[in-house]
Amino acid sequence: MLAKFYYFWPTKLTDMNFPADLKYTKDHEWVRIEGSEAVVGITDFAQHELGDIVYVDITSVGKEVAREEVFGTVEAVKTVSDLFMPLTGTVSEINPGLDTRPESVNSDPYGDGWMVRISIKDSSEISHLLSAEDYQSLVGA
Repeated sequence: MLAKFYYFWPTKLTDMNFPADLKYTKDHEWVRIEGSEAVVGITDFAQHELGDIVYVDITSVGKEVAREEVFGTVEAVKTVSDLFMPLTGTVSEINPGLDTRPESVNSDPYGDGWMVRISIKDSSEISHLLSAEDYQSLVGA
């Protein structure tokens, strides 16, 4: 579970990136809202805590996944962590680049390292997401 990272602090939180235009979850996923769709990935904080990512397993394409349910896993050299859906929606696309370059989650978590694109079922759930400032407070940055 990525939620466990709340208890472990990286040595350089000031070097972490927390884009203000994104929304965040307490489980360390980020969300970019694009109209009725959203792009989801894991935060810079989460990838740092996981270490070198070697495999991303997401098989939920075409499926509706409820908010806070597991939609896949990410495997690092020493651990496997669940990925939690930040909003209820149908997974319309999985980042195809993760099959050959899972390390892009480490090098570019908010760009090339995105995980899934979803069609949002209930836009009222967006209000449950954290702002960049609130997320920074959560992780102690």
